[in-house]
Amino acid sequence: MSDPSASERLEKANAVLAEWAARTAADSEALIERLARMGYDVRGKSADAIAEVLKHPPTRPVDK
Repeated sequence: MSDPSASERLEKANAVLAEWAARTAADSEALIERLARMGYDVRGKSADAIAEVLKHPPTRPVDK
């Protein structure tokens, strides 16, 4: 059995964190706004849709 590469472990950790953040954001307008300011298109989305968005780089420039 081979040890997963660092990039595979990072990808898995990022997916877990995206799921956690999405579930948390679904109940927190403040977190939704923070993620939106970071460039993620999360406003008005379900927890599942937010999780998918967070698994990818931001799509907009960061709001300052």
